[in-house]
Amino acid sequence: MKLKIFFSFAAIYLIWGSTYLAAHFGLGSIPPYLMSALRFSVAGLVLLAWCFGRKYPWPDKKTISVNFLGGVLMLVGGSGSVLWAQQYVPSGLAAILVSALPVWFVLLDKKEWAVYFKSRLVITGVLLGFAGIIILFGSNLDDSGQGSAGFKKLLAIGVIIAGTISWTIGSLYVKYQSAPHNVTAGAGIQLLAGGIASLLLSPLLDNLSGFSFSQVSLSAWMALTYLTVFGSVITYMAYMYLLSERPAAQVGTHAYVNPVIAVILGVLFANEKLVPAQISALVIILVSVLLVNLASYRK
Repeated sequence: MKLKIFFSFAAIYLIWGSTYLAAHFGLGSIPPYLMSALRFSVAGLVLLAWCFGRKYPWPDKKTISVNFLGGVLMLVGGSGSVLWAQQYVPSGLAAILVSALPVWFVLLDKKEWAVYFKSRLVITGVLLGFAGIIILFGSNLDDSGQGSAGFKKLLAIGVIIAGTISWTIGSLYVKYQSAPHNVTAGAGIQLLAGGIASLLLSPLLDNLSGFSFSQVSLSAWMALTYLTVFGSVITYMAYMYLLSERPAAQVGTHAYVNPVIAVILGVLFANEKLVPAQISALVIILVSVLLVNLASYRK
């Protein structure tokens, strides 16, 4: 049991943190929404097949539709947007921006405002989170004067921020609108929905001119396989297992480790440069997440 818990924590800490680097290599020859379509569709079918083999109860029609829409908001609006943005920003920078996700949950979860905003620590955490985002945005503002590349970088940062908001909205929608159901089945529906929607968007948002599967590099296929099998299937199952064995606040500590892993791997294997402003923003955002979650940790 202890060994299983150890490897499960290793999965959500290391694998989820490394998915940003894997996406970096995959984008070398696979357009972002096509990559999302392949990754999410296969992972969704695997999880649904798992549920079928285990004879888990199937969700009702309303829950299916809620999970389908939630999957589109989270995986296309959220993960898909981050993947698109990684064409123009380093993987470490993308991971730092995504690490501010708990701040958006506090701001958008209206039903919990009475609880959240009673705490000075939560309010301080939200303000610090915004400060970290502003530092990241400001540190890249000078690049906007360097032609289209600088503008695309700033646009990508904005898209990542919008993507984290979309992920938050989708998560809250599923949380409050769906009836109690098997979590694995719900995730399978969400992943399949994200895959279908990404496939429909690919001709519109991807640059497919001249694209051919025969020209996809071996490293890109390996990255896609890693994202699908390890990033979406194995790690998600590890996450679900940990939630059943350990407090949610303890499992949620992956939010502190993932961006650090992503930054380190980006520097080591993708020759990404880490400037002082990014380090400062990372520290500030992680402190803000700690303050937002401190009440849960005390419980």
